[in-house]
Amino acid sequence: MKRLPTLLEAISTIFVMGLVVLIGFGILHYPIQPLLIIAAVYASFIAIRVGLSWEDLQDGITKRLATAMPAIYIIFSVGILIGTWMFSGTVPALIYYGLEMINPTYFLVTAFIITAVTSVATGTAWGSVGTAGIALLAIATEMNIPLGMVAGVVIAGGVFGDKMSPLSDTTNLAALVTKVNIFKHIQHMMWTTIPASIIGLIVWFIAGLQFNSDNVESKRINTLLNNIDTAFNLNFWVWLPVIVIVAGISIGKPTVPMMLLSSLVAMLVGVINNGFDIVDAFNVTMNGFDISMTNLASSDASNSMVDLVKRGGIMSMTEIVVTIFCGYAFAGIVEASGSLKVILTTISSKVSKDSHLILVTIAGSLILVFAAGVASVVIIMIGVLLMDMYNERKLDRVNLSRTLEDCGTMVLPFIPWGTSGIYYRDLLHVSLGDFFWWAVPCYLCVFFAAFYGMTGIGIKKVKA
Repeated sequence: MKRLPTLLEAISTIFVMGLVVLIGFGILHYPIQPLLIIAAVYASFIAIRVGLSWEDLQDGITKRLATAMPAIYIIFSVGILIGTWMFSGTVPALIYYGLEMINPTYFLVTAFIITAVTSVATGTAWGSVGTAGIALLAIATEMNIPLGMVAGVVIAGGVFGDKMSPLSDTTNLAALVTKVNIFKHIQHMMWTTIPASIIGLIVWFIAGLQFNSDNVESKRINTLLNNIDTAFNLNFWVWLPVIVIVAGISIGKPTVPMMLLSSLVAMLVGVINNGFDIVDAFNVTMNGFDISMTNLASSDASNSMVDLVKRGGIMSMTEIVVTIFCGYAFAGIVEASGSLKVILTTISSKVSKDSHLILVTIAGSLILVFAAGVASVVIIMIGVLLMDMYNERKLDRVNLSRTLEDCGTMVLPFIPWGTSGIYYRDLLHVSLGDFFWWAVPCYLCVFFAAFYGMTGIGIKKVKA
């Protein structure tokens, strides 16, 4: 007979998963996929103890994977976009002009602004980090700026834009679930996001003072610039894929179709403007771009050039998707067993003050985001569970919608088994330990949310 798990049983699923990943992935550096499966096996043991059958577990996993499909579509679309934007010369152009114009001292600050603006315009952190972010990392390599530092900055910029853009899926979802106006939701998020970003800019400015033109290897940069100039025809047409996606998303068109349309335009630009083979235009969508597709002789191409352009394609995203499947197997079983419900209900029962409710929202969001690895689950489950309590205490629901994003959307890059953590690690080739401290706004938003909750500052009440 099915029953709810005890609090100890429920907590143990999260504890075992955290322990397995911490030791196996964080200390011993084992691949994360089998570790997630081990955690899922333990969660299955608890689920069977409370009366679930194997069919129930399969249904739980299937339902959780269904929620991941929009993210998987975006991941594959980003793979295609990166490959085709390489093919068109769009990303190489970003690198070319970035190397010529960006001052190393202000590089970190500039990188945040570029990715943040790109993300606000497109509504997707993944797309902005996958395009502008990759270009910025390539520039940083030539300027001898640590890649972990730059990765943290561009991830922070991407997440900032994703959170503050009215085109973002999580921003719209948070407003929808909590039944608040999306622009009031965005306006209220400024209480946490703006000060956290200002502190980040100060940190990055101070850190950037150690970098100057002396760090730059002029000969290597000049060689790379010449390689790009030889391989691609840099003119107005290389910017057409950018114009298409920004214009389309700005008028409310769905993200994935606009990514694919931009990729198609990029393929045409590569063939017509750069003179590349039409067969290669289709190959890049699957296997990514390669220096052999250009007229630049391999003997003349620098190592930086070869490494720079060899990116993109659907196949480059397969490891990310496999990891998502493993992680969602765990999340689906934990949710199906009722473990998450028990944990969240126990936490919410302790509320007796406004500050307690804010802190419960924070704690519940963090627990759930670390368990599920995706913001949409946090927004839906915590939002639905706590919304009536906000109404009862006469707290405006914008406090709830803001906190859900502060402790959901903003911390996603820090979860090694979550979709965002997997995506950034595999795309940028940096570890969590390398970029964590430099993604300043991502963790400061949580502290500001807690500070406001305890002091009452920035907490909006419902007018009588």
